[in-house]
Amino acid sequence: MLDTHKAPLDTIASHRIVPVIAIENVEHALPLADALLAGGLPVVEITFRTAAAAAVIRLLAAERPQLLVGAGTVLDADTVDAAVEAGARFALAPGCLPQTIERAASLGLPFVPGVQTPSDIERARSLGCSLLKFFPAEAAGGLPMLEAIFAPYKHTGIRFIPPAACRLATSRAISRAPPSLPSAAPGWPVAATCSKATSLRSPQEPATLSSSGTRQACLPAKSAAAAAVSGCQKPWLFDRPL
Repeated sequence: MLDTHKAPLDTIASHRIVPVIAIENVEHALPLADALLAGGLPVVEITFRTAAAAAVIRLLAAERPQLLVGAGTVLDADTVDAAVEAGARFALAPGCLPQTIERAASLGLPFVPGVQTPSDIERARSLGCSLLKFFPAEAAGGLPMLEAIFAPYKHTGIRFIPPAACRLATSRAISRAPPSLPSAAPGWPVAATCSKATSLRSPQEPATLSSSGTRQACLPAKSAAAAAVSGCQKPWLFDRPL
């Protein structure tokens, strides 16, 4: 259940998983929301990779207020405006553009920029961001890279959302990460990406997800709602909540 007294980014950290969804059909929005809520996961990121994104966010914000709805792929100030107008309560970006972050701050929208290098991290911190998205994760070196760039900054209180679009072995390593990485303590959520939501099934069914017809992984009970989304082009590559 969503704790309405928590700040959005604290809520994300407490649930440890952020379903990242690109929806092309607004009709899929409410069934998706209900599947996530039924599985005890009241958080979702709707990406602006489709034309339906603003309409989906608006519908979920109005019809499912118990769901914490955020906007993803927020690339510029205009998209920040669209996200806020639609009712998004947080936003993420793949990059770290000062104008975008400043626009979000001016509107009171919690913002998570994407970073990949120490310079990115320092730019984000200088703009007031403390929760950062490590993106792209696997291509940049996965967990070893994340540990390496985190080390000089761990005393600053920054946290990361590492996307789960990495190999299952990497996500298992993240789930067993040492205490120096907050994923093993109260802390880091993981972004579980579904690139296209086309159909839904009951979260009570066995929690498996296929990609291009191939079974990928069996997920735990708490993340069964996440696996209720099928027809994905990419698997949700995590094997248990962090």
